Amino acid sequence: MPQLDDFEIKMLDVLQRDGRKPVSELAQEIGLSTTPCARRFEALQDAGIIKGFAAVISRRAVGLMVEVFIQVRLVSHSDGSPERFIAAVQRMDEVSSCWTMTGDHDFLLHVMVPSVDELNAFVMHRLMRLDGVRDVHTQLVLQNIKGPGHVPLAHLRK
Repeated sequence: MPQLDDFEIKMLDVLQRDGRKPVSELAQEIGLSTTPCARRFEALQDAGIIKGFAAVISRRAVGLMVEVFIQVRLVSHSDGSPERFIAAVQRMDEVSSCWTMTGDHDFLLHVMVPSVDELNAFVMHRLMRLDGVRDVHTQLVLQNIKGPGHVPLAHLRK
């Protein structure tokens, strides 16, 4: 685990809330002058702690009215199925995130599509037809209470 001081932890916290904040404002907010703040910012990027910046887009505003989590179980793990599944999922625009999991299912997918009909087509005609897929379990999101989330930082404070 990296050793971060209070300034760097504050910087990460501020940037998670507003990644477009200019370094001069960031410096003032965390209590540093601009040059040391800029150096620390660059060091956090170089260390891979800050991976990048992106716009947060409203899925509904762009017509993606259906959000689901899909658990996928494969037939086998020894025949190359996991690698083929991962490669296929990486090419699917509907899949915004994919995780490997412990438990009854092998993968958890976060999927967004325009309609229930599109969801049916995605699951039945694309996902279920992937080589090695044994079964899927789909959970429809009714309401997003919190997220996409921030990375918790409290454990870094001494």
